Amino acid sequence: MTPRTLHLAIVALLSAFAATLVLLTWRETPPASIEAAAVPAISDAIRREEPLSPLPRNAPNGDPERIALGERLFNERMLSRDGSISCASCHPLERGGADGLAHSPGVDNALGEINTPTVFNTVYNFAQFWDGRALTLEDQVAGPIHNPLEMDSNWDEVIARLNADAGYRASFARLYPRGITAETISDAIAAFERTLTTPDARFDQYLRGDHGILSPEEKQGYVLFKNLGCTSCHQGVNVGGNLFQRFGVMGDYFADRGSITRADLGRYNVTGEEHDRHVFKVPSLRNVALTAPYFHDGSVERLESAVEIMARYQLGRQLSNEDIQLVVAFLRTLTGTYQGQALQ
Repeated sequence: MTPRTLHLAIVALLSAFAATLVLLTWRETPPASIEAAAVPAISDAIRREEPLSPLPRNAPNGDPERIALGERLFNERMLSRDGSISCASCHPLERGGADGLAHSPGVDNALGEINTPTVFNTVYNFAQFWDGRALTLEDQVAGPIHNPLEMDSNWDEVIARLNADAGYRASFARLYPRGITAETISDAIAAFERTLTTPDARFDQYLRGDHGILSPEEKQGYVLFKNLGCTSCHQGVNVGGNLFQRFGVMGDYFADRGSITRADLGRYNVTGEEHDRHVFKVPSLRNVALTAPYFHDGSVERLESAVEIMARYQLGRQLSNEDIQLVVAFLRTLTGTYQGQALQ
């Protein structure tokens, strides 16, 4: 056994212990309203002694008419104060579910405080937003509508605009006895968002038994991803999205970057607890090759740089360029399909 092989084996054992410890000692237990699909994925991964699970091929079931209404609302600019933006403005499905900007423009070109995450596979997150302040997709809908840096509107205005449209009045009356309300709007949009899953990534096919679908480099990248300890935070069906973690476990990212903003405080903005300062929901790594720029601050354009920074600040490791390229090769296998078409 070479020194490098011995070193990786030791790191693998320590990482496996760390991952188990994380799963057993979460400081915040997922609430009862957690999106139902997330928890079974974790237990299934443990059962199979594999930290990652394939994404289900079928999206969660829902009423087709409510899903269609939700899709229309997802693309509806009347949700914003001046009719200038929709959910799809910041979450274009043809671009990986995010707009590729460090900070998305809202009404009157106001810039958001935090990088827009992808809308794909959010059904498998245990909470929504970087700071986890919304527990369900329904809860999440109100955030952008009321945010003055995004849609800058409110429920009364949105409901009045939709009620003025005969088509919307008829659709809501048919599907919801209460008609157009904040709750029914949120329900329809969430029903559509639950369908936004991207199954059948090449890595999913590998996990299902097609071991020839990955190159030797991609397989080495996955082994390295596990051995380094990345799966301590990025595990389960969504390769993340199922726990909170501090950004800067092994180094002070924010001191090194400088210019601390409100968004950098993370969970602290929700709980006011000092131990939640700089703590964020761990993002999913699915389709990560398509969702630059990276991190909550949108500060990093290249996936290679994101891997290097994560290794340094989360794992205390300085990776070689060779190892970075291997991990990136693996991460690129997480790009899935939407409605039968490969994302690109």
